[in-house]
This record gives sequence, C-alpha cells and structure tokens, in this order.
Amino acid sequence: MSPRYTALVASLPATVPFVGPETAERERGAPFIARLGANENGFGPSPRVIEAMRQAAGEQWKYGDAQSHDLKQALAQKHGVSPDNIIIGEGIDGLLGYLVRLVVEPGDAVVTSEGAYPTFNYHVAGFGGVLHKVPYRDDHEDPAALMDKAREMQAKLVYLANPDNPMGTWHDAATLEAALERVPEGTLFVLDEAYVDFAPDGTAPRIDARDERVIRFRTFSKAYGLAGARVGYAIAAKGLVAAFDKVRNHFGMNRAAQIGALAALEDAAYLQDITNKVAAARDRIARIAADNGLSALPSATNFVTIDCGADGDFARRVLAETVKRGVFIRMPFVAPQDRCIRVSTGPEAELDAFARVLPEALAAARAPGQVGTGG
Repeated sequence: MSPRYTALVASLPATVPFVGPETAERERGAPFIARLGANENGFGPSPRVIEAMRQAAGEQWKYGDAQSHDLKQALAQKHGVSPDNIIIGEGIDGLLGYLVRLVVEPGDAVVTSEGAYPTFNYHVAGFGGVLHKVPYRDDHEDPAALMDKAREMQAKLVYLANPDNPMGTWHDAATLEAALERVPEGTLFVLDEAYVDFAPDGTAPRIDARDERVIRFRTFSKAYGLAGARVGYAIAAKGLVAAFDKVRNHFGMNRAAQIGALAALEDAAYLQDITNKVAAARDRIARIAADNGLSALPSATNFVTIDCGADGDFARRVLAETVKRGVFIRMPFVAPQDRCIRVSTGPEAELDAFARVLPEALAAARAPGQVGTGG
C-alpha cells in the first residue's frame, strides 16, 4: 500500500533542479580537484563570521529566534526600510517556495524566461501553476517581453533575475524601473537579486519597499560566503511580508546561521575584499577562455559564462570532459544559451586546475568522430 498522494503530486515527475557536486563525486567515484560549478563563494566567509558561528556552536541546543529579530533589524537598517518590510527564510529557494504557495493555485499562470533559474519553476510545478516562458534576447532576460507575456496570460507571478543566472548578464536600474511600471494589475513582479552584490553601481533599481507590485530577493549565499547556512531574505510591502507567517516554517532558520549572517553584515570591509577577488577571478576566467579560442560573456556575478562557439551538443561534451578530469562546472540548459559552459569564480589554485584541464577537454570534445566539433 502506497500513501494516497494528491492528484497533483501523483502527476509530477521526481525532479531535482540541480545535481549537486557531492552527487557527481559519488557517481564518478572520486572528489573534484576544483569546485567551480555551483556559484558558491570559494573564498569563504569573513573570519568574523566563522568565529561568531564557532562561539554559537555550544548553544545549538536552542531553537533559532523564530522572528529572526536581530538580523531583521540589521537588514532593515542596511536597506533603509522598516523591519515590517523584511522576511527572512531558508535561502532564496525556500522563500520562493513559500511565495508560490501563497499566490499560486492549480492552473494559475506564471511567467519566466526559457532557461532561467529552474528552482523557481520547480516550486511553481509543485503547487500546480502553469509556466509560460519567453526567450532570452541577446543572452539577457527580456523584461519587456516578460511583462507582455504576463499581461497576455494574466499571470499571478512574473520572475526575473538581475543579474541573471545562468548567463551572468544584467540590466541597469532604469531598465528594471521601467519594467516595474509595466507590471500588469494583479501580477506580482518577482525580482531575484542574488548576485547584485557583484554588479556594477547602478544595477539595483530604486524601488519603494511599500510598493505592492514587487518582491525583491537577496541572499547571504553568494558574496557573504554562507551558501551552506541557507539564509535568504526578501524586501516587500508589509502586507505581503506578513502573509509569509501563514505558511513559513517558523523554526526553519538555523540559530548559528542567523548569528553568522548578522556578523557578515557587520564586516563591510570583508565584503569589499570579496567583490574585488571575484572581479579579479572573472578576469582570469575570461583570459583562460581567450587562451583557448573561446569568448567569455560579460558578467556581473560570481561566475563567467563561456561561449564554446558551437552548439549545445559540443558544449555538453566540453562540460563532460572537464568534469571527467576533476573540475566541476555547469552549463545553461536551453538553446541557444546551451552553447555555453558556466564557471564559478574561486581561488587561484582552482582556476589553475581549470586552466590546465580546459585544453584537454576541448581536444577530447573535438576528437575525430564527434559531431558538431566546434571552432
């Protein structure tokens, strides 16, 4: 006898939005020499964060503060908003799941870009929403097309990441502010800003936190180096923030993670150092690409998307051959963006490994007998 699943759950495939590096290591039977595929911050968190979490370890018998009060106050001060405009949760992924649960019923339309962040799509499918997608335009998400599709479908949600994952491209603040003015009545604009700490000045739009048309997501997983701690937050109108209390896991936030995130906010100098290191690593990855006859897309994130110069089949062979040699990377899933591979920034030793492996992977991908062997 199996459980009596809901009709919706019974209709869904077993889906994993991302295959983690640990899974890939088990499958290949060996650890990676370089972990450059998950857009983690390989430079790690601030020493102050590590020490704060170390000191917190002895009190892990306590539940975390269900209101994340101290962290919420600090974030409100950082962004110049009321604490009532901040919701904290288990990474952006967890918060996206709560948001979809709040808004999407079976059959409701949701709009995103073809090939954009798959975890959002996973949550929409899990609550019975119907995804409608628009293509990228010149390797950028297309805000105007997204809003047009949202209006056409009377969508409950329209999702856009700026800067974008998986391409690393971005729009300036004025473009996003113009897009906000085109949000259809009854549609909520979901603006994912996970990578905005790495972006040039003038990328983050000026949006009033009280604006009921939009919710903005931020994270401690990227620039702050706390991906494993799972701390994300959103900035939104007071009513929407309050609605999260109807569905969220009130004790979902790890106590040490809350303490670590608060320490991270207090170390602005370390954040600046990390963004400088990431910028230097992006330049290094672009040089490695050029040395191998490939071209790197401009990036405002902690990864670089590299155009392999052919089709998706060729890029998949390059990826497979790179992974086979012990360097974990990923790639976009949807054509024509799947002509690329995606490489996270990281310490010099890991980029050295990528530089050493890439020529071998390209040669293997272009070997006689391969179809669509690239430039």
